[in-house]
Amino acid sequence: MSEPAVLVDGGVPGQRRRLLTGTGRPLWSAAVLLAALFVVTPVVAVVIDGLGSLNAETLPRDLGSMVFSTLGLMAGVGAGTLLLGGGLAWLVTAYTFPLRNVLVWALVLPLAMPAYILGFVFLSTFDVGGPVQALVRSVFGSDAWLPEVRSLPGAILVLSLTLYPYVFLLARAALVEQSATTYDAARSLGAGRARTLWRVVAPLARPSLAAALALVMMETLTDFATVQYFNVQTVSVGVYLVWKGSFDFHAATQLSVLVLLFAVAVLAAERLFRGRSRFHQKTGRGEGLRVRPLRGWAGWTAAAAGVAVVSAGFLLPVGQLVLWATEEFLRGAGPMIDPRFVDYLANSIAIAALAAAVCCALALTIGHSLRLGGGRLLASAAQATTFGYAVPGAVIGIGVLIAFARLDELLEWAGVPGGTGLLVTGSVAGILCAYVVRFLAPAYQSVDASFAKISPALTSSALSLGASPHRLLARVHLPLARRGAAVAVLLVAIDAVKELPIVLLLRPFGFTTISVWVYELARENFWEKAALPALGIVAVAVIPVYFLFRRAAAPQHTTVVP
Repeated sequence: MSEPAVLVDGGVPGQRRRLLTGTGRPLWSAAVLLAALFVVTPVVAVVIDGLGSLNAETLPRDLGSMVFSTLGLMAGVGAGTLLLGGGLAWLVTAYTFPLRNVLVWALVLPLAMPAYILGFVFLSTFDVGGPVQALVRSVFGSDAWLPEVRSLPGAILVLSLTLYPYVFLLARAALVEQSATTYDAARSLGAGRARTLWRVVAPLARPSLAAALALVMMETLTDFATVQYFNVQTVSVGVYLVWKGSFDFHAATQLSVLVLLFAVAVLAAERLFRGRSRFHQKTGRGEGLRVRPLRGWAGWTAAAAGVAVVSAGFLLPVGQLVLWATEEFLRGAGPMIDPRFVDYLANSIAIAALAAAVCCALALTIGHSLRLGGGRLLASAAQATTFGYAVPGAVIGIGVLIAFARLDELLEWAGVPGGTGLLVTGSVAGILCAYVVRFLAPAYQSVDASFAKISPALTSSALSLGASPHRLLARVHLPLARRGAAVAVLLVAIDAVKELPIVLLLRPFGFTTISVWVYELARENFWEKAALPALGIVAVAVIPVYFLFRRAAAPQHTTVVP
């Protein structure tokens, strides 16, 4: 990519080239198009294969049950996260009470707890063999009625406790950024505090709530392990079970198309909920809502509500995991002395580091190419590279298998016997490809945010002084975008460590990561043995939550009214 250092002005002849590559360098522009093609191809391959082989006889008999379970789960988790996240955001923003300053950042902690870890801790405590049911039976007798824990409501509760921070963060940001002027106007016209919340504050926060609910729905749709613990069979689980159980490739792709339809429906619902309303703050950052102190029992009730949610979603599960890990270690049979623990942890770190490096390099290439002069097509291609993050991991795994199968057919047609063979799909390279498709979006968003702060005049000046595109990247763009690149590496690595369905679908024989090990131990009810690797995953996930702490704990411009 080291082309002559010639500044290309806006007068490049040919409307077609300007449309394809803008005024940038052709090789750098081609790299962006190839990256977009790499991300989109597995998804398109799933759609083509699923629609092309559509046959009612190949679909699972319990498809209707899967669809209703998925709809029920998404609706229940959406309502639960809206109630918890939205309610707690309003509570800590509009009122002062004991422990309020601690809860502002502590309520984000459950975001570091993967749902499949909270799920098995929840089951070990509340299922038939757990201490809660044993205590109830000892007090009320063995015939005492107890609700079924492994059910759809149980899955909704666990997912709501781990996903509500999405709603909390975005709702609180929207409330903090609201000017007090509108609120005061409604109050001066006689509206009560509750009526003002419902008719003024909530509609102004509607775009943020819509975006948060869309994130929650996508996470719920892609969940794979938690719903299996609770015997809830969704369409995402159906993809894996059909593929691994019957090896019916076409049925798996047809279910994958259905999962994609759910994802598209979520994005469409987010736009519909947001509506055509546009809200703009006329006077920039205002003083924010005036907070009211809650005294006496009201204040302590508010504090207890916040502490209860944090305890259920993070503190108690972490305490239980620490207790199990300690007991296993003291017995001398814990994972610390199990050589598999080190091996699986090394596998997770290695594949996560590779995925982070590749995604960050691609993100820097895309951002740099756009700065060299990208046209509309190039900008669209860059946006297409973020498409994979909205697609469930099971669908991407199936798509990677189909894409490389078609590539093998093409290579054999071109005279290469065997094509790629098992070089990709039979090794960790297949997992790496799927990770790049899935996690290029957060890397690109982080790097692009840093590139947006670099003045275009700086790029033009360097090119006019004779710097080559490669030298411009190494000496100007990369140093200035290094913080965004570091965040990109961090985000991709953490997502890769927690990822489960892609590894389960594509892992070669004998290859296991720490997330898969936790899933398999918990599925076999080996809660104690799963404790230490689960704590490792939680510790890694706490890192991005720390950065969210800083954002959530940003000083709020408040005025306390008596």
